[in-house]
Amino acid sequence: MATAAAASASEAEPEPKAGPTAEGEEDGVKTARTRRKVLPRAVAAAAYKAVGPGWDQQEEGVSESDGDEEYAMASSAESSPGEYEWEYDEEEEKNQLEIERLEEQLSINVYDYNCHVDLIRLLRLEGELTKVRMARQKMSEIFPLTEELWLEWLHDEISMALDGLDREHVYELFEKAVKDYICPNIWLEYGQYSVGGIGQKGGLEKVRSVFERALSSVGLHMTKGLAIWEAYREFESAIVEAARLEKVHNLFRRQLAIPLYDMEATFAEYEEWSEDPIPESVIQNYNKALQQLERYKPYEEALLQAEAPRLAEYQAYIDFEMKIGDPARVQLIFERALVENCLVPDLWIRYSQYLDRQLKVKDLVLSVHNRAVRNCPWTVALWTRYLLAMERHGVDHRVISVTFEKALSAGFIQATDYVEIWQAYLDYLRRRVDFKQDSSKELEELRSAFTRALEYLKQEVEERFNESGDPSCMIMQNWARIEARLCNNMQKARELWDSIMTKGNAKYANMWLEYYNLERAHGDTQHCRKALHRAVQCTSDYPEHVCEVLLTMERTEGTLEDWDIAVQKTETRLARVNEQRIKAAEKEAALAQQEEEKAEQRKRARAEKKALKKKKKTRGADKRKAEEDDEKEWGDDEEEQPSKRRKVENSTPPAGEAQDLEAEMGLFGKSAPVDVDPPSKQKERAAALKRDMPKVPHDSSKDSITVFVSNLPYSMDEPEVKLRPLFEACGEVTEIRPIFSNRGDFRGYCYVEFKEEKSALQALELDRKTVEGRPMFVSPCVDKSKHPDFKVFRYSTALEKHKLFVSGLPFSCTKEELEEICKAHGTVKDIRLVTNRAGKPKGLAYVEYENESQASQAVLKMDGMTIKENVIKVAISNPPQRKVPEKPETKKAPGGGMVPRQIYGARGKGRTQLCLLPRALQRPSMTAAQAENGPAPQPAVTTSAATEAPKMSNADFAKLLLRK
Repeated sequence: MATAAAASASEAEPEPKAGPTAEGEEDGVKTARTRRKVLPRAVAAAAYKAVGPGWDQQEEGVSESDGDEEYAMASSAESSPGEYEWEYDEEEEKNQLEIERLEEQLSINVYDYNCHVDLIRLLRLEGELTKVRMARQKMSEIFPLTEELWLEWLHDEISMALDGLDREHVYELFEKAVKDYICPNIWLEYGQYSVGGIGQKGGLEKVRSVFERALSSVGLHMTKGLAIWEAYREFESAIVEAARLEKVHNLFRRQLAIPLYDMEATFAEYEEWSEDPIPESVIQNYNKALQQLERYKPYEEALLQAEAPRLAEYQAYIDFEMKIGDPARVQLIFERALVENCLVPDLWIRYSQYLDRQLKVKDLVLSVHNRAVRNCPWTVALWTRYLLAMERHGVDHRVISVTFEKALSAGFIQATDYVEIWQAYLDYLRRRVDFKQDSSKELEELRSAFTRALEYLKQEVEERFNESGDPSCMIMQNWARIEARLCNNMQKARELWDSIMTKGNAKYANMWLEYYNLERAHGDTQHCRKALHRAVQCTSDYPEHVCEVLLTMERTEGTLEDWDIAVQKTETRLARVNEQRIKAAEKEAALAQQEEEKAEQRKRARAEKKALKKKKKTRGADKRKAEEDDEKEWGDDEEEQPSKRRKVENSTPPAGEAQDLEAEMGLFGKSAPVDVDPPSKQKERAAALKRDMPKVPHDSSKDSITVFVSNLPYSMDEPEVKLRPLFEACGEVTEIRPIFSNRGDFRGYCYVEFKEEKSALQALELDRKTVEGRPMFVSPCVDKSKHPDFKVFRYSTALEKHKLFVSGLPFSCTKEELEEICKAHGTVKDIRLVTNRAGKPKGLAYVEYENESQASQAVLKMDGMTIKENVIKVAISNPPQRKVPEKPETKKAPGGGMVPRQIYGARGKGRTQLCLLPRALQRPSMTAAQAENGPAPQPAVTTSAATEAPKMSNADFAKLLLRK
């Protein structure tokens, strides 16, 4: 059956007519049709040679097969620009200028992925074959290429291959292509192309080798592995020899033992093809594979239904495979996940960790680590793992050093990342040293590396981030420990610790105690005593602890004179510390007293203001009552007043009242004079009408179908009439309740009640819509008394490494202009211009890039740029903590309600804000960043915290201290 299928597939098909229309519209059809013809024709040629009387192994290299010509023609048809010559026109000139710009951009930043892709596309369009080959080669050295880029490159090279040397070059490209990502289509192309060279010496073995490797790589792929199996079987079936039939049997049996989609069709094909009954063992393996397929189907169907990149679905699939524990399938699912999530560092870390701990195959492990750092070069954890893996598998020292140099030029976005990579490399160099020898080449290399690390952090890193990234001087501490413990060089260790203390660490007790412990272990008592005496004088955070350590040492080892000196110094120091603390406490108490007095003054002022307001309100009520009495005496306005009130509540009066109003106007409109109130009095009367409108209590049970609308213009007349058409587009509106002040003025916000909850949810999309020149804010209706921490800020307030904060923009800068500037440094996903409540620009913007690397490069290139005579500042987005209103039961700390920024994570001292606090000093935030409308998460409250006594103020603490 397979032979018949190959023979029928090799029959010629009618080609479409040549011409511009067919060439443009049917290009995809011709490409698919040509690919279908390549393999069967090459296989048929191989079969002809196999059955020919004079064909043997020596004759394999006599001539090329027809399949080679067919494949070259197919590739040429796909990539050839046409028979006509390009004319030099404006389009070509524009392309040349763009090529020059891209080449210049790459000379500045060779890690710009999009520039590489655009340059290759333009060079290919212009027919610059040599340049496009060089551009592809340069890009492949820096980045792994996608399946589309590799297939395009391979087709171009295949179309230009003329002899055996060119074919070997194409084979080398295929070998590079299959190493970047797991790509079944590239393996299939590789197998088809190798079939074209079957007539060369060793061609048959080459084809089988390629297909066997393809099966090892993607043969387990449940949805795409079937094509590889069928192509391999088709090739073997075309060679009609008795020895080949057994190979086809083996391929069928191997395939049926693996869970793949459409297994039933393969089994039916095997039954039809085989002349003998299928063995019972094959049927058992087939049934077992079917059962496995049912277990895998939910995960495969989840991948088919989800949208790329499907990270969550792949993670679940990986967990399932790791529970089963088949290394080949675990490796395959990791590779499949990385095709769509190649820029997710955590996925690479998990994959490399599995290989390091489970498989431990050198070539495989190092290949994955290398691909990881090429995909995510900005992630320091991948580089450190790569260095450890290379050391673990005995890679040459020069190769490891070159890899470390590449890591330094990878462009990390934090200063602490450089400290981490230096520590990993220094640890590696330390493990190479044999400390039993007094001096060695490795020891000198280690010392020079420590010196270079300190200079690099001081010059390169500190110049870029305005900090070295190592405030605790961990690298110098490690160097000092090595010199003291392993090299017995306490003199060098003391010099290093002196340098550490001069860098602002002398005020910390833990630093002095670390130095003291080193002296105790490898120094002498004299230097220990000297270190503790200095610590007593310099320590400011925990002086009592240092004094206690000094007295303990003198009690154990010191003389009476040493003891007296230690007691005198500690008492003097502690007395000075207590005096400073008392002064600080008094100052705190004074500030607290001032705050209490100010709070009392504010409280009295509010009470007086409230009493005055109440008094005015009473007078206004008396005045309105007098006016109503006057109106009742005249009687003319008695019938008009209810009509006006109803008109305010409902924009259209009832029909009967409208007729009465027309009759009244017809009676007095022209024939009789009418007293018309002045505009000021009319405004007062309208305000009085709004004042007298019945108050509608808020019903909390309807919050789910109600939205809160704010930031409306205060000058808006009849808000209900103007807002109703806007919100009725979201669904049926039950009621719109505008809020007025006591004077009857519109306060700029209202409540919109819908009939259905889905209409209220749809209305939230109207947030920031411009109404009469102002952005209208639309948020859920939430009772703040029940949810005091409810937030309506839509954007994240935490560190976002892929988002930039741009300040200093000209007010006339539009979103399109800023996007045109930013997209030169990467793929821009979103741009948000910040405006005030009136909708006017504030000169600020947030730019979101596709990943952290692009954002980091954009900061370096755009910071300090001039736009319309304005010098802009660009930083990684990390807003300071928003002020949280104090609760009534808590008292303000001295200095107001300011929150120390270091609690929430500083944005760094650098102007570009690329630097962050070291991880050793970071503290977790008390509340998670809120990115959507909704209540903020409540911190967990322990039982002890719930039952503790009321908190004491600073003044109470001061009184307690002074009482002692």
